[in-house]
Amino acid sequence: MKVKVLCRNPDDYIRETKKDLHRVPRNYDPTLHPFEVPREYTRALNATKLERVFAKPFIASLDGHRDGVNCMVKHPKSLATVLSGACDGEVKVWNLTKRECVRTIQAHEGFVRGMCARFCGTSFFTVGDDKTVKHWKMDSPGYGEKEEPLHTILGKTVYTGIDHHWKEAVYATCGQQVDIWDEQRSSPMRSFTWGVDSISCVKFNPIETYLLGSCASDRNIVLYDMRQSTPLKKVILEMRSNSICWNPMEAFIFTAANEDYNLYTFDMRFLDNPIMVHMDHVSAVLDVDYSPTGKEFVSASFDKSIRIFPADKGHSREVYHTKRMQHVISVKWSLDNKYILCGSDEMNIRIWKANASEKLGMLAPREKAALNYNEKLKEKFKHHPQIKRIARHRHLPKMIYSQAKEQRIMKEARRRKEKNRRKHSKPGSVPFVAEKKKHVVAVVK
Repeated sequence: MKVKVLCRNPDDYIRETKKDLHRVPRNYDPTLHPFEVPREYTRALNATKLERVFAKPFIASLDGHRDGVNCMVKHPKSLATVLSGACDGEVKVWNLTKRECVRTIQAHEGFVRGMCARFCGTSFFTVGDDKTVKHWKMDSPGYGEKEEPLHTILGKTVYTGIDHHWKEAVYATCGQQVDIWDEQRSSPMRSFTWGVDSISCVKFNPIETYLLGSCASDRNIVLYDMRQSTPLKKVILEMRSNSICWNPMEAFIFTAANEDYNLYTFDMRFLDNPIMVHMDHVSAVLDVDYSPTGKEFVSASFDKSIRIFPADKGHSREVYHTKRMQHVISVKWSLDNKYILCGSDEMNIRIWKANASEKLGMLAPREKAALNYNEKLKEKFKHHPQIKRIARHRHLPKMIYSQAKEQRIMKEARRRKEKNRRKHSKPGSVPFVAEKKKHVVAVVK
């Protein structure tokens, strides 16, 4: 006689501790779950609502400057260190972990126009209105030592920007021209000029390290190769660009922050028209910085807000602002891809989360699994009208909201006027011009 015995393993259904959840066995047979999609939609809707409920991006404010923060630089080796330069010539070194200033230097008379850190992180350079380039040690001076620069170079004109090579002891400054300097020499190795206007920003390419890009006040964005004696090419836009930033993952992509409220992403091989025009700001865009992944960038604007744009989208996914924040002059994305720092007119540096609803600190494995599941659900149902509306909704200051509304009306009026002109003109006499091609005046090689 055969006897069948039921055998159950207590580990399958008994909790390990009192705080654990009860384990529930589940049969994954699809015939037993006929309403899976409606249930998933409800979960996605709840996840999207909770994301907006927990979206509290502001972390802290670093105060201590006595004038507007004009420029910032990230430490290349330390996540906790950031340097900032103010309009009164003061440079501060901050410890982000403790949220305090660890060192203050009276570096220049007048504005600190630009800063850059050496690729190894042992020292940094500053330029200012007093026509000097100063080289400083990153570490604080010892007890009894004076706070003095390692080297000082006095130039003929005001330097408006500086950037360091990513691998070699070479840096570039800009003013009336772009100069390439060796750290050991007091005169430039090479100088580039193209036109007569002042150049406001210069940046080395992080991948093709011999390439540089610069913005000039005569509406040019000029590209250079450090190994050549003349500039490579330039693109002329309708209005002036204030800053550029290279994509850290794609050597040929860069984004320019422009005075006409837009940002333009270009492929340096094809400058005839931008890859993407990013349009959401309602005033001049003053600074831009890419995330370490190269998929997103953050922009600072005169309209007292910062915005996060996906690199391949024309509109921002996030806008950050506070009541006290004034014109944002500089912005940086931290090297661990988690935080954004912005310096503004009212003397503060603010720290924000890159992902507004992200939970800081350690996550339990079960929390991680739930977050990943919710992300997948939101991705799956993101085009559903109700979920899309909740995910896109942002509270804006009245000034930004009214200006954006006014600009939409003006843009629609221009589009309608152009359409009517084309409609009532001789065929072919008024050609259709795509939005991307409207902003580029010329490309010169």
